[in-house]
Amino acid sequence: MSESAEVIRHRILVVDDDEHIQKSLSQYLEMEDFDVDVASGGREALEQAALQTPDLVLLDIMMPEMDGFEVVESLRAQEKTSRVPIILLTARGQDTDVLRGYQLGVSSYLTKPFNLDELVETIREVLEADGTARKA
Repeated sequence: MSESAEVIRHRILVVDDDEHIQKSLSQYLEMEDFDVDVASGGREALEQAALQTPDLVLLDIMMPEMDGFEVVESLRAQEKTSRVPIILLTARGQDTDVLRGYQLGVSSYLTKPFNLDELVETIREVLEADGTARKA
């Protein structure tokens, strides 16, 4: 692996209406060498993704105005974001929600509470499997 490949910093968009979760995820992911953008809701997430396409989206389902499923559908409908990997990170762990997430094309589904190390490992696995993430 070349030296430049070792310093790749993938951009992650964290979408959650809980400020505590936003802050703790941002801090931890930045310590793990990710660049992090934060959105408090679905509309803000779509605006940010349109401005700068993330390498991966961490997305809550239960949010005001626009739920996570609607955000997934909107991201998938836009050419620029149609292939961006999405990990649903939510308190909703019912089988029907998990199934719906995968049917909409999410890469992974994790339930809260979650282990930060497990989350980072899942992120790295999804980015590696995706292979379409930005390389610089």
